[in-house]
Amino acid sequence: MPEVSEPAARGTRGSRRTLLLIALVAIAPVVASTLVYVFFPRPAAVNYGTLLPIGAAPDTNGTALDGAPFQLSALRGKWLLVIASGGACDDRCRGALYATRQARTIQGREQDRMVRVWLITDAATPPADVLRVDPALIAVRVDGAVIARWPAGAGAIYVVDPHGNVVLQYPVDPDIKRLAKDLKRLLSASSIG
Repeated sequence: MPEVSEPAARGTRGSRRTLLLIALVAIAPVVASTLVYVFFPRPAAVNYGTLLPIGAAPDTNGTALDGAPFQLSALRGKWLLVIASGGACDDRCRGALYATRQARTIQGREQDRMVRVWLITDAATPPADVLRVDPALIAVRVDGAVIARWPAGAGAIYVVDPHGNVVLQYPVDPDIKRLAKDLKRLLSASSIG
């Protein structure tokens, strides 16, 4: 058997060591990410609102306050924030309108992709100050029975996607920052609307 010189043997060991080191560097991220995934799981839900099963928003037709006919489906192509309450607009209603206005405003230049809709479920006249605060608010008088077809009736704020599906539901008195964060996430993830 031929003898291997001392420098050649050191070179072979050095090459093996280098090859082993390269393999370890290549495998380390995979092993580390697997360990993090197994031992530090992420929370199941990162959104604040309740994610609803995919389904079209109920047919919601009514009359705008100026007497024009209204169909919710006519707003397809925009993200909608929908609330429902009586026209007298008690403190709870005012709070929901305020929360949706603020959450929309926080979106900055993306806010034009969102429309706020107030479904008025009775014949009461809405207070002028409520309507004056936000002229972009679409206030519509609808039959109270229509609201019963929404997932939580008048007890929630809803997000309707540009395809007309009700996707999220929030409490009527939401945490405005968390609502705005959800909306920001939706708008950044979606190129429609």
